Amino acid sequence: MNTSVASVGVDRRALAAIFSKLRTEAGQSDPLPAYRQLAAMGEVIPAPWGGYVVTSYALCDRILRDKAWRVPDADWRRRNSARWNSPSSQQMAASLPMFNQPQHTRARRSLGSLFPHSSLAALRPSAERAVDRLLTNFTDQLRHGPADFHTLVSEELPIVTIGEWMGIPATDYALLRDLTHDQVFAQELFPTPSQLALSDAATAQLRTYFDELIRERRMSPGSDPVSEWLRTWDAIEPDRQRADEAVHGLALFMILAALETTSHILSTAVRLLLEHPTHLESLRRDPALIPDVVDEVLRYDAPIHMITRVAPMDTQLGDTLVPTGQMVQLMVGAAHHDPARYPEPHRFSPRRGAAHLAFGAGIHYCAGNALARLEAVTLLTSLLGRPIRPRLSGPPGWAPRVAFRRITSLRLTLA
Repeated sequence: MNTSVASVGVDRRALAAIFSKLRTEAGQSDPLPAYRQLAAMGEVIPAPWGGYVVTSYALCDRILRDKAWRVPDADWRRRNSARWNSPSSQQMAASLPMFNQPQHTRARRSLGSLFPHSSLAALRPSAERAVDRLLTNFTDQLRHGPADFHTLVSEELPIVTIGEWMGIPATDYALLRDLTHDQVFAQELFPTPSQLALSDAATAQLRTYFDELIRERRMSPGSDPVSEWLRTWDAIEPDRQRADEAVHGLALFMILAALETTSHILSTAVRLLLEHPTHLESLRRDPALIPDVVDEVLRYDAPIHMITRVAPMDTQLGDTLVPTGQMVQLMVGAAHHDPARYPEPHRFSPRRGAAHLAFGAGIHYCAGNALARLEAVTLLTSLLGRPIRPRLSGPPGWAPRVAFRRITSLRLTLA
């Protein structure tokens, strides 16, 4: 691959304009033109807001797999701007994705093997029951006119699945889902002051919720994951407050990681199949292809399009020397459409069978990827096995973001 496209002389105003467009609903509905513009500027681009933007698959993959590269942890955030020191940002720094070594290894081991085959086998009946109930309700709504698949199905399935697994009362599902939508603003590249305020408020409520949940599980432990994490941390951490803090971070991480991203995967899979009826009919004839479709959905439109890393030392990336401590934004959404990695990258091709970075890579590879796949495969299998033939009744609605993709509505009607 030719890495000689220099970052020197990049029009920073043009770069800022691309990201401004990306964060609009129009930019989110079709980010591929923006990604082509970014790729044309080079593999490594100096960002007007500081740090660098990385666009190629090769470099994104290399950085994610390199154990030396760091995540922006609590120490890094304290040394940088107020935007990184907001309460919501600091709370995120206390969760697994924002731990560096050796803290990351310790916390990750405490989770154990989150979703081995035995656990997935136990979760599958619960997921199947939830899918059947949600699709039955959606079908009933559909018979009376257009219905929002995203709200009725994609938003519900992840919280039901993770909620039942964690032993969370069903009456709390709606609250946790709404708080997650607000909290995620702290993980965006350009949160506005009002968005950060929403995130801070949501983080405070989530803090209170999981503090209370941990107190309840200490008083009445069970076989649920939170109780198991408490037993694990009590065995390795003599300080009860620190043990509770560690479990709080794990519980919050599981909720934040499970809801926002999985709902996007579910709606995007349905959207892309309805936009490509030939592939849809192929799946109806051969449901064994569904796992391949899920992987192509993850490549084509991953739930997270930007991942942040910090240079551990002065590091040469292509023609650019990235100084120690500088942040890089890995534009995995653009990398997934890199023609040097994927033939015809802008074509949705379920039989592609290529690897992707939708769940990250390296030591921070998504711990819940197997559960997200299970939910997507279960949903598509049930939906395609039903006699209904839905179609899109209009374009999806999109939240104006850059890093975390979020469909806000996906209205379908009967064909």
